[in-house]
Amino acid sequence: MDEKALERLESTSRRFDEIEAALASTGGTFDQAAFTALVKERARIEPTVGVYRAYRATLEALEENAVLVRDPEMRELAEDEERALRARREKLEGELSELLIPKDPNDEKGVFVEIRAGAGGDEAAIFAGDLARMYARFAEAKRMKVSVVSESQSEAGGYKEIVFSIEGESPYRCFKHESGVHRVQRVPATEAQGRVHTSTATVAVLPHVDENVDIEIKPADLQIDTYKASGAGGQYVNKTESAVRITHVPSGVIVASQQERSQQQNRERAMQMLRSTLYERREREREEATGSLRRSQVGTGDRSEKIRTYNFPQDRVTDHRTNNNYGNIRAIVDGDIGDIVDDLLRDERARLLAGSNA
Repeated sequence: MDEKALERLESTSRRFDEIEAALASTGGTFDQAAFTALVKERARIEPTVGVYRAYRATLEALEENAVLVRDPEMRELAEDEERALRARREKLEGELSELLIPKDPNDEKGVFVEIRAGAGGDEAAIFAGDLARMYARFAEAKRMKVSVVSESQSEAGGYKEIVFSIEGESPYRCFKHESGVHRVQRVPATEAQGRVHTSTATVAVLPHVDENVDIEIKPADLQIDTYKASGAGGQYVNKTESAVRITHVPSGVIVASQQERSQQQNRERAMQMLRSTLYERREREREEATGSLRRSQVGTGDRSEKIRTYNFPQDRVTDHRTNNNYGNIRAIVDGDIGDIVDDLLRDERARLLAGSNA
């Protein structure tokens, strides 16, 4: 391993010993918050420290074994031991490389997925509906909970816009690379001459934001409107102004929630989405200013960036960030996107690892 990585690992090892000593100390006034913070930090770095110390022990064993290799009576056994130790060193170096990759703090969080029809008229709305169904089926197959927040249906089918929430095991990790422009090439059902049309839909994936995250939202900056909901809420929501639309005037961000039973519930849901939107915007600006790797790993995730093409005549899906092609497009649109997600995560790890070794 390179010297910079070893210095980081040695520093982490020393920090682990400091935490152990602090947790063992019973003197002075007990601070529950500080104690809890130390326990969490210890749990976070313990796996890395354990592998590093095993790696360091392996290096020491190799040095000791080198002496035995020079002994004619011990050479054969020592050479066997050396091969085993070298294999162990290589394995531990691989584990340490993985552990040194910066973790995305949002990976375990739930997400809001917002899909909007783009260019292509009715066909774009139908495609937006296809994407919504694809994500919902993928999430449900992983036993995640999917709930619609707001929707604007198209008369031709599909959605002009739909927003839904996904909660469960690591939703953001699975969906974070879906932000951007998705393009479909196919013959629409309304096309009499069999010509292939190209349509688009944009996807935005926003992590849920914890209440303790500092996102300043001044009440005076909010314009709150109520209206009668439509869609999957049933007769009750259609007869009362339970739906809520919130405009954050300084940023121009508009969010809405219409699927909850009460106006208060919809307001809370809309505020949660507003916090997520403002948080993602703030983080994007921060990453652009610092040249962060999280957004550069597989593209920016910007709405203007074309990330994937679904070509029905050629039965092919192409992800333009990894340049991978996938067959069986019908299965993919029905939610079988596991291979695509895994390839994007592998590409993310490779880029982050290259950055951490730079």
